[in-house]
Amino acid sequence: MSASKKVVLAYSGGLDTSVCLAWLKERGFDVVTFCAELGQGGDLVQAKANALKIGAIKAYSKDLQREFAQDFVRPALQAGAIYEQKYLLATALSRPLIAKHLAAIARKEGAAYVAHGCTGKGNDQVRFEVALAALLPKVQVLAPVREWELASREEEIVYAKERGIPVPVTKKNPYSLDENLWGVSIECGALEDPWNAPPEDAYQWTTSPLKAPRKPTVVTIDFVKGVPVKLNGRKMPLVQLIARLNALGSKYGIGRADLLEDRLVGLKSREIYEAPGATILHAAHQDLEALNLHREVLDFKELVARQYARLVYDGLWYSPLRSALDGFVKETQAIITGSVKIRLTPGQAVAVSRKSPKSLYQKKLATYSDQDEFDQSASKGFIQIWGLPYRT
Repeated sequence: MSASKKVVLAYSGGLDTSVCLAWLKERGFDVVTFCAELGQGGDLVQAKANALKIGAIKAYSKDLQREFAQDFVRPALQAGAIYEQKYLLATALSRPLIAKHLAAIARKEGAAYVAHGCTGKGNDQVRFEVALAALLPKVQVLAPVREWELASREEEIVYAKERGIPVPVTKKNPYSLDENLWGVSIECGALEDPWNAPPEDAYQWTTSPLKAPRKPTVVTIDFVKGVPVKLNGRKMPLVQLIARLNALGSKYGIGRADLLEDRLVGLKSREIYEAPGATILHAAHQDLEALNLHREVLDFKELVARQYARLVYDGLWYSPLRSALDGFVKETQAIITGSVKIRLTPGQAVAVSRKSPKSLYQKKLATYSDQDEFDQSASKGFIQIWGLPYRT
């Protein structure tokens, strides 16, 4: 095949990318698809079959869960990256990984183009294209959704039905979903009116906190250098640990977020998120950091966490600043080893106990019992010096 008309399409099997595949084929492109398993529970075999049925000349797929967890989720967790205090960045973290593999396939196939199914008002278009610019600078990016004549998702559904394209979206189920191991992003439908409370049928994983068990569950999470390695005393790979916490947290309705967020392109959007495992792990990790890190480091790390989240959200994973921040984060995580107990109740994950061989807490200094070793007489002089600027 000629490289001049060959395009590698980031293909999920959903409405947008299925229609993109047909649309590109109708315009004379030889379409090669790539479908990534990131923990969304999809059928890669079926996705490849659907892609070939729609008209792809070749269909790649790969299970990237381990790489996603180790190389993208882990550093974001260690950094404490949460966008606008609510969004744990599940979709945003997956895009630079998918872009990495799209670039590799484009090199292998000799493709001159890479395509995605992102809209012109979303963040993912930026994440894919900036990542590709860093990884494969000369590639040309096609974005059919920004160009085609289809004005709405309803028109896409009609387009798909007319061509016999298998898609999971109907007019009765209008939500746009993106799902992976770290969480679910949900938009469209009734959610587009911020006055509407999220309909219960929009949620994909979690039980309503109103219907969750009343009896709490306590889980113990062990960390080594900021990485969760054990759940309830059992050592397990990070992918499996996250999946277990997703199941436990979903049972209690933990990890739901309703966010009016500021998109990079300049508009506000309303999305809801589910991230039960991520929510539990962030709560445990932050609690252990509070035990082990000095106040000045904690204060500065809050700034780093916000900047890190912004970089991930804005599609700048492959940036010098993100790499530099990783150096700071790695230094702080050297002493984040210990155990945290998290109590799960309806809608909440709260740390209730913690211990660490690197703890800065010393009971003999903090206690008010007769074992107290703190020299309280020294406080008078300390306060006099501390308050000096305000007396002058």
